[in-house]
Amino acid sequence: MAAVNEWVKADHAVQYLGRADRIPHRTEGEGTLLELLPQKLGRVLDLGSGDGRLLALVLEKFPEASGVALDFSPTMIERLRGRFASRGDMEIVNHNMDHPLPQLGCFDAVVSSFAIHHCTHERKRELYREVFQLLVPGGIFCNLEHVASPNAKLHEEFLAAISCETEDPSNKLLDVAIQLEWLREIDFTDVDCFWKWRELALLAGTKPI
Repeated sequence: MAAVNEWVKADHAVQYLGRADRIPHRTEGEGTLLELLPQKLGRVLDLGSGDGRLLALVLEKFPEASGVALDFSPTMIERLRGRFASRGDMEIVNHNMDHPLPQLGCFDAVVSSFAIHHCTHERKRELYREVFQLLVPGGIFCNLEHVASPNAKLHEEFLAAISCETEDPSNKLLDVAIQLEWLREIDFTDVDCFWKWRELALLAGTKPI
C-alpha cells in the first residue's frame, strides 16, 4: 500500500478545515469519547491533533489536565499554536506519525480524531503498540477514526452522505474488527467499538492496572 500523505500541503489541510465542522454526527462520536475518559485526567496526548478541535473539547471538560498536541502539517501546527497560545501547560510536537513516536512521557489518556487512517496498516499496528507503552496503568486509548466499509456500495453511500465527491488519496481505511483484534492482542482490555456511524467509529481500550 502506497504511503501517500497529502497533509503536508497547505491547501489540503485548509480544504479539510473548511468542511470539518460539517461532518455528520461527528459531535456524537466526540461526546461518547469524552464520556470514556477517566474522571481524574492529568495528562493527555492527541495524535494527529489537526487544529486542536478534539483536544480543546477534552481540556474544556477537564480544565486541570495538561495536553500534548502532535501533528506534522505546517498549517495545523500554526492553528494549534494560535488556539492554545494562552495555555502554558500545552506542548505542541511537530511529528509525522509514519515514524515511531518520540519520547513524550506517560499519559492518562491518548486520543485521536480522524488521523491514524492516514498511516499504512502496518504502521497503524505499530502505533497502537507505542500508544500502549505511553499509557499509565489504567490509562485509556480513544481513537475516533475513519474506518473501511464492508463493500464498495456502502463506501459510495458514505461519501455521498458527507458530500464528498472524491476519496482522499491519503486514506488507508481498515475495518473495525481487525483493529479491535490488534488492540486485544497488544493487551488492551475493555476493547470495543463504542460508537459508529457508517465509516466513522470510536475504538477504545484500557491499559490494565
